[in-house]
Amino acid sequence: MGISNQIKILNMRKLSFISLLIAILLGCSSPQSDFIELPSIISDGMVLQQNTEVVLWGKTAPHQKVEITSSWGTRKSVRSDSAGLWKLKIFTADAGGPYELAFQTKDTSVVIHDILLGEVWLASGQSNMEMPLTGWPPVDTISNSEEEIANANYPQIRLFTVPKNVSLVKLNNCEGQWKQCTPETVAGFSATAYFFGRELYKELNIPIGLIHSSWGGTPAESWISMDYLREIPSFAFFEDTLELAVHQYDSLLKWMNQLNTIPVQSTKEFYETLDFVDLQFTKSDYDDSSWPTMKVPLEWSGTELGKFDGIVCYRKEFILPESFARKDLTLHLGPIDDMDDTYVNGKRIGKTLAPGFWKKERVYSIPADIVKPGKNILTVFVIDNVGGGGIYSSSDITISDTDNMHSFSISGEWKFLPVAELINLNLHFFDSDNTYDSRPDLSIAINQDTPTLLFNGMIHPVKPFTVKGIIWYQGESNVGRGYQYRTLFPALIESWRGEWGQGDFPFYFVQIAPWYYDGDIPSSAAELREAQLLTMNIPKTGMVVTTDIGSLETIHPSNKQEIGRRLALWALAKDYGYDSLTFSGPVFNSLDIQENKAIVHFDYADNGLMIKDGPLTFFEIAGNDRLYHPANAEISGNTVIVTSELVERPVAVRFGWRDIAAPNLYNVEGLPASPFRTDSWKRLSE
Repeated sequence: MGISNQIKILNMRKLSFISLLIAILLGCSSPQSDFIELPSIISDGMVLQQNTEVVLWGKTAPHQKVEITSSWGTRKSVRSDSAGLWKLKIFTADAGGPYELAFQTKDTSVVIHDILLGEVWLASGQSNMEMPLTGWPPVDTISNSEEEIANANYPQIRLFTVPKNVSLVKLNNCEGQWKQCTPETVAGFSATAYFFGRELYKELNIPIGLIHSSWGGTPAESWISMDYLREIPSFAFFEDTLELAVHQYDSLLKWMNQLNTIPVQSTKEFYETLDFVDLQFTKSDYDDSSWPTMKVPLEWSGTELGKFDGIVCYRKEFILPESFARKDLTLHLGPIDDMDDTYVNGKRIGKTLAPGFWKKERVYSIPADIVKPGKNILTVFVIDNVGGGGIYSSSDITISDTDNMHSFSISGEWKFLPVAELINLNLHFFDSDNTYDSRPDLSIAINQDTPTLLFNGMIHPVKPFTVKGIIWYQGESNVGRGYQYRTLFPALIESWRGEWGQGDFPFYFVQIAPWYYDGDIPSSAAELREAQLLTMNIPKTGMVVTTDIGSLETIHPSNKQEIGRRLALWALAKDYGYDSLTFSGPVFNSLDIQENKAIVHFDYADNGLMIKDGPLTFFEIAGNDRLYHPANAEISGNTVIVTSELVERPVAVRFGWRDIAAPNLYNVEGLPASPFRTDSWKRLSE
């Protein structure tokens, strides 16, 4: 067909679609007897998966016919059920756009504009997936963040963020909107998801849609549908517990509705302007005799507050020795999770009111003119927005002279009072009639850590939307439960695949990086990594190893560019025809024993292995006693030969078996080998 004829046909289709829209709009002049409601994810600017049947859904009047017409040439209709709900599938065309979709009932029409057809991926997990391109400075930063943001002009990459939401029931919609990728929109978007999407866009040169749904600090069980969670023995009891909590939660919300409530925004500007301080609490003559006490420093999880999120006021009376009088002093509070506003005798001496500073040591100056010999009052308002919470220094809280030559401790029993509770991104402020102690009790905590509630509130609302696949970055909050994760993580994958009904779509995930996860159990993170490694036996999964790009200073690696690139390698190789691309580092395959040598064979090392900054590190070997010893390890082609003078007859090898392990074994393509141990390796299919 000639080019001119193709243009004529395209123009005829365009005119035909415009004519249809005009007819729809003219038809709307009569009084409406019905309506059309679409979920937020079906909206202007969206990306639909190309060359497939995509799911569309919404609500209208009961038993109403809904006609859907696309400007790429598809037309289909469906009739709503007795509740007015409808859902159907329509075919999409090759990547391109922009297109339009028209939804029409007898009396109503809705037109969605600026639609692109391309590749759609959902990104989810905890803080390492949530971490935005701006980072969480000063500690948790993204490499080269400012330049990356400034250069992020990709109109054909579209971003959709699912708002954080805890729900006891499955929701069918969420607030959110599709946005073009610009420096302004990408700054607060998931860095890992963006870098993954950017790699795909640069290679494929077609529109990319990224749906981001993450919440920092959350465990895997929060993200699994109850229909699948109940099949896991350690969570089998939970369904009945949750049903009881639903009724209790209704009572709690009714009680909370009596309180002054403020929606929370996780920005510095929000907390800087939030008027939460009751200044009477800061006065030295305020009567706090009825307040309970708490040992400080101590994280809230070790107190009666437990998993409380919100604002707590601390008061501590201290006696200032005469030798410290009339001197400028320094208060050493240590780190606070997450924010604080601090006063002495009613005068503010310091504040840290921005998210992301939970590791920052609070060191504030106390001017000489606001303290006096004898009784003084220190008041600290602590604001915790997720997990943890409290003044949690590992050393004493002290007041010192400015030269730090002399100091005295103020650790010990402090008065405290919950001021406001953060529930589902709303701060509920207690008052004299409705105190924290008088709130209705819950048999379980209802928060982002509660099993299945994030699936209900943040995955189910976008679940029918057709995607190419999933990228996942989570596991840190399940460290210490590695053996459970062997069941839990596969159940999550099965849950999502089952709920979407698209078959075994790709599911690529990131192995947790080196960090001091648990000082008492130095291998707890290794067991979690092993569970992630075992999950690769599930069809159409793939894992990114991060042992070479972690940081022992933070649990949040800054090089999200490389993490996104490595995730994209899996997708490009497995889903987009880049067959010659090396997409994984070496993965343990099998072990041969030859006299005193243990020979380790690897997958994804066909072209050979290499060392960075040799000799090889983090190899250990054991005999029948299963006592592991540091080993000598040498590369031989695409195998590693492991020996030790202390082990004459080896039976097992392990590699990278530490929380903080950063080994130096790679394939020749430069991708790192995954940690492993041979004596517990078992294919899930066996």
